[in-house]
Amino acid sequence: MEGVLFPEIWLGLADKVGLQELRLTTRDISDYDVLMKKRLDVLRTHQITIHDIHEVVRTIFPLPGVLDFMAWLRQRSQVIILSDTFYEFVRPLMEQLQFPTIFCHTLQIDHEGFITDYFLRQKDQKRHAVSALKSLGFRTLAGGDSYNDVSMLKEADAGFFFCPPESIVQEYPQFPVAKTYTEFQEHLGRAGGFPP
Repeated sequence: MEGVLFPEIWLGLADKVGLQELRLTTRDISDYDVLMKKRLDVLRTHQITIHDIHEVVRTIFPLPGVLDFMAWLRQRSQVIILSDTFYEFVRPLMEQLQFPTIFCHTLQIDHEGFITDYFLRQKDQKRHAVSALKSLGFRTLAGGDSYNDVSMLKEADAGFFFCPPESIVQEYPQFPVAKTYTEFQEHLGRAGGFPP
């Protein structure tokens, strides 16, 4: 979701509080547990609460072209967003997209609003979700931009990168790359046999 449909929440938070350590994302660190433990440590050290994060989320809007892209896609396919974000963050973002289905994770938050832990829905949940949909007889197409998307792209019937860092493109050259929503639609349209 972040980096494909919306700007990164953590980058927005890093800019708001002026902490470079929060600029690291799944584009930089492939081990999600390492990344999240680092983030939670920074939040604790600097006394940043869920309320600070909510302030940032309220300033985030879909990337240019997303609303048209989502309208195009929903007319041709069922859409499920698989994300490593958290339900406690994303409601305002999903509202802007008219509440598509999203599978993501949850946070443990104490009475003062400090995030004390996070809980994955399932380790490697994106890949497992795609596998489950395939087991139900669905043809699956997937797009992502980061290391945490690679296993999902491999599991899907067709997988694509959308505006990934060049380092990831070099590491995983088997996935076609879209740099615009028009290119993304073309990739999805060909793989899914969608009408133009």
